[in-house]
Amino acid sequence: MTRLANPLSKLFKSTVNAQNTLNVPNEFSSLIARTLAQRSDSDSPEAKLQAVSEACRTLLADRWARTQQADAKRQGARRVHYLSMEFLMGRALTNALAALELNDTISPDFGALVEREPDAALGNGGLGRLAACFLDSFATLGLPSFGYGLRYEHGMFAQRIQGGRQTEVPDTWLKNGNPWELFRPELQYEVGFGGSVSGHAHSRQWVPSERLVARAYDFIVPGHNTERVSTLRQWQASAADPIDYLAFSRGEHASAGQHVQRAASLNWVLYPDDSTAAGRELRLKQEFFLVSASLQDMIARHLREGRDIEALGKHNAVHLNDTHPALSVAELMRLLLDEHGLAWSVAWRVTREATSYTNHTLMPEALETWPVRMLEALLPRHLEVIYGINQWVLDEVRAKFPDDETRIQRISLIDEVGERRVRMANLAMMASSRVNGVSALHSELMVQTIFSDFAAMWPERFINVTNGVTARRWLAQANPKLSALIDRNIGAAWRGDLTKLRALSANAKDAQLGADFMAVKLENKQRLADHIRRELGIAVNVNSLFDVQIKRIHEYKRQLLNVLHVIARYQAIIANPNAAWTPRTVIFSGKAASAYVMAKQIIQLIHDVGRVVNSDSRVGDKLKVVFLPNYSVSLAEIILPAADLSEQISTAGTEASGTGNMKFALNGALTVGTWDGANIEMAEQMGIENMFVFGLRTDAVAQMKSVGYDPKLYIEENAQLKGVIDAIAEGVFSWDEPDRYRSIVQALTQRDPYLLMADFADYLRAQNEVDALYQQPKAWAERAIRNVAGMGFFSVDRTIGEYIEKVWRAPG
Repeated sequence: MTRLANPLSKLFKSTVNAQNTLNVPNEFSSLIARTLAQRSDSDSPEAKLQAVSEACRTLLADRWARTQQADAKRQGARRVHYLSMEFLMGRALTNALAALELNDTISPDFGALVEREPDAALGNGGLGRLAACFLDSFATLGLPSFGYGLRYEHGMFAQRIQGGRQTEVPDTWLKNGNPWELFRPELQYEVGFGGSVSGHAHSRQWVPSERLVARAYDFIVPGHNTERVSTLRQWQASAADPIDYLAFSRGEHASAGQHVQRAASLNWVLYPDDSTAAGRELRLKQEFFLVSASLQDMIARHLREGRDIEALGKHNAVHLNDTHPALSVAELMRLLLDEHGLAWSVAWRVTREATSYTNHTLMPEALETWPVRMLEALLPRHLEVIYGINQWVLDEVRAKFPDDETRIQRISLIDEVGERRVRMANLAMMASSRVNGVSALHSELMVQTIFSDFAAMWPERFINVTNGVTARRWLAQANPKLSALIDRNIGAAWRGDLTKLRALSANAKDAQLGADFMAVKLENKQRLADHIRRELGIAVNVNSLFDVQIKRIHEYKRQLLNVLHVIARYQAIIANPNAAWTPRTVIFSGKAASAYVMAKQIIQLIHDVGRVVNSDSRVGDKLKVVFLPNYSVSLAEIILPAADLSEQISTAGTEASGTGNMKFALNGALTVGTWDGANIEMAEQMGIENMFVFGLRTDAVAQMKSVGYDPKLYIEENAQLKGVIDAIAEGVFSWDEPDRYRSIVQALTQRDPYLLMADFADYLRAQNEVDALYQQPKAWAERAIRNVAGMGFFSVDRTIGEYIEKVWRAPG
């Protein structure tokens, strides 16, 4: 322990026996002091944040070096390379302090400093947050691994709400640098685009016309109760050539550096707007840049460790997180064929040994395809390789299914209908030794529907690995008071083994535990209420039921169904204001893709409904509607512990898994949800009686669509639903522009592809059950505790354990 002079003395606890002595290790305090000594503003919050963060990073960097040394000497275990376009990391400081076991040294004043740390804007939704949870588990379980992504300078975007409408601005999270990353100047790889291909059939040479350099930045992710750390290696693009000095000297400043700017643009934004040709081209270039740099890095490390190139797949796994990195198949083949001289059959064997793929969607429109002409222009050699793979694999399919050209057309990498396009999911499945879904239902539907031809050809490849989340962040860090309450009741073993939460079930009926649980929940709700009041100026009743839906705004996630219930509830309240209403605060948060017009309209409708409901004196505290802008990991850490009710209401068969559902239940929220994704397995773990299940099941959805679904019939037969639709259509919530939501009304009444009209009545039935239970605090607390107790299965450590056993084991 050491004396640490101001300005950090208020942030750390003093020891009992030594006044003015801080309870932090000497090395840690020395690192802090050294950083502060280099800044003229050493007393500023920014300086303190930098100093503490860099001290943590330095300690973790030592662990990183030891981890890499140990992994290089590994015997038997494969190193996993997890490729993902996004990693939604959130803030790093609290996680680092916990991993370094310094949490007990910080004072209550430290929270204000943590709030100044920006979220790392490297992801957007569940896909990215799952990848971040995986990195946490890789380190904690000691799995030799690298995560690979891009170093986005402006994230996806920062969401702003103006007049109820979403607007997008750059997320400037890197404006003060990132203290958690290490620049690796020695790691540079050239990545090309365009150009031409020459040579003969067995010796092809690609000469790109545009050359970029990928430079590595390592984001250190610590494990818990271990000295090991994981690495998120992020690639930064720069032009291989400097500016055109002669053009610059002639005053042609913009043209002299246009290739420099073009290279830099690859790192500007996650998921650039693909409604334009330029946006689509940029997305393709981002995806290839990621896979090319990552595979070159993997191969260089493999060779540096003294291993043979033909053994690459034996010692290394390349895992594709959805279809975005699927070009890794073609790039790995190119590298093995053209750069390392392997024969086609050997290169294909190595590629198949190395590659595995997680599918995250069953919706055909969400499976990436790229125009053949675009690949021909940007990646001509890779298009040749793709044609070669296609021929190789289709010959195998024809041998098993002769005279079935319709099947061949479905499996083919090239979609010949309309503009010829390359199917990236097909490429991933052709090359993968294992293909997994992310919940039991999703994996079942995957082989029964959209990928049935592949499953018939290679049934042994398809497995399920249900998603999980890290309780280290989503319970221990996000909800310390609930965590402490659990410790007092069943001990702290659950922190290392989440299945130990099951012991809470035996105490679920305990009146004192229930009362303590509800007291913790109320404190968390007060914190969220204060945040809402501070950010939005809306006062909410902390004793009301906090009904929460936070996720990416999309039609299939059915935020619109939630809004329809809010309107129905509002109309019922003003029709009978003196009834014994269960007060509710309905909370939304989430971003709509910048080019997704319908999703952005739903956001505007939420705000318009909220404006009317919140200002109606007849309603008062009986109902409030809140939309918290710019959803992020740090915002979720405030919302989740405060939630009473979790809305998981996607149309059955559309949500692959979900992980928000798990985080809510882990924090003691009850779920109202459809029989979809991981909701099913959650209900099985906690008991279906502890979940409010509603809506059509997957088979009923398919049957309804097959015989012909007419949403108007449901509207005509349900006066309450008709009243809701009429209110939207007549401009009750948009009096300044009565036709504002014509497109929403038309979608619901004419097409309704996600069956909101069919599920509306049963959804309200479930919501009435929610109301009734919430009026019985003891019964509500018992069910909430049973929800927490049932979450042991959904640990990310269990998920990664299954990947290690089922997917990433070395080939026999």
